[in-house]
Amino acid sequence: MLRYTLMRLGILAGCLVVVWGLVYSGIAPRGLGDSNGMWIILLSLLISAPISFVVLRKERDRASIQIVERVDRVKSNLEANRSQEDDAADEVTRAQGQTS
Repeated sequence: MLRYTLMRLGILAGCLVVVWGLVYSGIAPRGLGDSNGMWIILLSLLISAPISFVVLRKERDRASIQIVERVDRVKSNLEANRSQEDDAADEVTRAQGQTS
């Protein structure tokens, strides 16, 4: 998961440098007034999203499998804890029934 995130940030940083270069050289339009920095960031996000979607497909699938495995493991742990609590409650109920 961390690897996917770092790769995604790398693509964003690369797009940021390219867009900054295009805006600085005058090939891409500048933002209005003082919004030039925001314009560069938004344009970089817009360009990097589809690139990340296509280029990082295998890495995204790998990260998704890791997340699913982690969620399944947490669910099984919760179910094990729940069954232990039910067993303990049953024992208390049986003990109270025997003393009455």
